[in-house]
Amino acid sequence: MTAIDGAALLNEVEAFHRRFNVFPHEAAFVAVTLWDAHAHLLDCFDSTPRIAFLSPEPGSGKTRALEIVETLVPQPMTAVNASAAALFRSVSSGNGKPTILFDEIDTVFGPKAGDNEELRGFLNAGHRRTGVTYRCIGDGGQQTVQAFPSYCAVAVAGLGSLPDTIMSRAVVIRMRRRARNEKVEPFRARVHEVEGHKLRDQLATWAEQARASVVGAWPGMPEGVTDRPADVWEPLLAIADAAGGDWPERAREACVTLVTASKANDKGSLGVRLLTDLRDHVMAGIDRLPTVAILDRLNALDDAPWADLHGKPLDNRRLSRMLAEYMTVDNEPIASRNIKTAGSVLKGYYSADLWDAWARYCPPPPESPLPPLPGTENVA
Repeated sequence: MTAIDGAALLNEVEAFHRRFNVFPHEAAFVAVTLWDAHAHLLDCFDSTPRIAFLSPEPGSGKTRALEIVETLVPQPMTAVNASAAALFRSVSSGNGKPTILFDEIDTVFGPKAGDNEELRGFLNAGHRRTGVTYRCIGDGGQQTVQAFPSYCAVAVAGLGSLPDTIMSRAVVIRMRRRARNEKVEPFRARVHEVEGHKLRDQLATWAEQARASVVGAWPGMPEGVTDRPADVWEPLLAIADAAGGDWPERAREACVTLVTASKANDKGSLGVRLLTDLRDHVMAGIDRLPTVAILDRLNALDDAPWADLHGKPLDNRRLSRMLAEYMTVDNEPIASRNIKTAGSVLKGYYSADLWDAWARYCPPPPESPLPPLPGTENVA
């Protein structure tokens, strides 16, 4: 069998995407192409990144992106409104792992969606090769617990965002509506699926040829890419290294671009946002502040959620509850303390109590590193 040039094949797959998709930047084309290829070598990796095509508005090309991916990956399974039970049984059926394509994912995890913890659990568990979903099978008192393998490649598309547990395991492509000067070919399934399937078959053949160099590979990560982002990108960089050509360099440039973008879009949990706003906007340069003043300043912040939390502004009870989730340097829950003011004593918060949480959870300040912990404590 004639060896396939991996770099040339990936170039063809990328060119196929470019005919029908408008992605926000070059890095997205690189990432999606590598993701298509990695689906053919899923058993070589310890984990599989999800790929998520997200946008704030309809008509941004998300569904079309999934349609093109569908022609290029092994055993595609379109899963609009599929139940968790249907998905994990499909994955564990023994007939080869499907590549799950989940459109309109916002109907599952959006603000108007119901409880989808089972589906969320399946998507989280299936990120790792060891991931399983446990279910009771049998009738009445004859039930037994059975583990269903959940490991599979998943691509999703939808409006808005996704739960943090899924976003942190995904390569996120922020889709936009096409500008007037951005042109693509109309996608005609009867014509173009055949072209995509030809590339898919070539990817499958190349995958077998590249398997030996991919199994057990530890691709070098760009500087600063560690922890969960490194887990997400490891399979894609391994594919790029196996393909050769300019793909190793392009893949690492794409990795840095998309990881940096994900950090910029990641506001963290509401608690981290609260801590960060307190540090950067409310208590900057102040060693203590009454609760009433803290609430006034938080609720007056532009581009912040505090004035409208489910229709109500942040109040002292919720502030107290949120901050109590974090600890002081003495490992005690952050709590309000007495602050002496002119002629009265008010409840409020001390910066000294927040320093440890700021250092552990908040991103670095935009202009300067976090100052060292104070050497002395304020006493109420």
